[in-house]
Amino acid sequence: MSRIAYFDCPSGISGDMALGALLDVGADASLLEATVEALGLTAEVAVSTRREERGHLGGVRVLVECREGPHRKLPELERVVAEARLPEPVRRRGLEAIGRLARAESAVHGRPIEQLHLHELGGADTLVDLVGAFWLLDSLGLEAVHASPLPAPRGPYTAAGTLRVLEGTGATLEPDDRKAELVTPTGAAILATVARFERPAMRLERSGYGLGARQQPGNAVGLWLGSPVPEKLTVTMVETNLDDMPPNLLAALVEDLMAAGALDVSVVPALMKKGRPGHLLSVMAEPDRAEQLAGTILERSTSLGVRLSSASRVVAGRRFIEVNTAYGRVRVKVKELDGRPVDVSPEYEDCRRAGGAEVGKVMREAAAAARKELGL
Repeated sequence: MSRIAYFDCPSGISGDMALGALLDVGADASLLEATVEALGLTAEVAVSTRREERGHLGGVRVLVECREGPHRKLPELERVVAEARLPEPVRRRGLEAIGRLARAESAVHGRPIEQLHLHELGGADTLVDLVGAFWLLDSLGLEAVHASPLPAPRGPYTAAGTLRVLEGTGATLEPDDRKAELVTPTGAAILATVARFERPAMRLERSGYGLGARQQPGNAVGLWLGSPVPEKLTVTMVETNLDDMPPNLLAALVEDLMAAGALDVSVVPALMKKGRPGHLLSVMAEPDRAEQLAGTILERSTSLGVRLSSASRVVAGRRFIEVNTAYGRVRVKVKELDGRPVDVSPEYEDCRRAGGAEVGKVMREAAAAARKELGL
């Protein structure tokens, strides 16, 4: 059975909080010592864990304590991870997260990445937080990782580097009145590298909490572990019968309804009263858009009335990846069930722009590249 994880972050997240949450749901604590050893940091770093409480909430507190050691520039951080004896997915994610931090700091300070001194981010504890979190995640055999919205205090309490790390990830930031740094750059880099910022429907197996250094009640990140379930949504069906509308105008109506926010529109031939040929127009809509779309039908068709009914909709998971083809980069939609990819569909408009008259060839090549990348 596939397994997914969800980081619940009402009080934010840091690297050590992520480590604590992963240990509290059952990840192997010995992997933290293995991380320090693999990175060659045994002379610089000591890692310890203990159970503590924040208010009435208990969880695991991880302390990554650094002895005197060098502050490393980006090439040195990358070299340490690249040369470490790590599982390949862990190494890849570690290098990706370091790259995210470096690009963020470069953008904030306006300096080339090669010249950056990452200050506290260049310490050995950053390497242990990142690589340790990715190794613990890898050991849990997860199909997917998800994350909640993140709290964003005003002013200096949300670091510019943290915001840069989260750019383009789909992260939702919620205003917060607490006067403290709630999301650290390292915590942001972990989520930006592995997580989709959405709450999944799941069957809960275990939950755990990683505690932060501040003693305030509730200062923890939660981690839920479980299996995915198909998402069930409520939609409104807007329907009407048409027997006196020209086909070209009906086709235009379908386009108008999709442009107005319909989830789907279908037209089915129907036999009307007195044997007249007609059509059944069916529009699937989010409930809060149904009346607007019904108005569009009444305004732009010959219908004198529409029917509204509620229906449940179960949808497969979907996400997009980009693949390389001989014609350039192409987006491909990935269909998922229980968190695992089961099919791919290249985006038609991307393929048409890339290949022109060769659109079919581009679609086949993109589909093949996506299937290879996903192991289908």
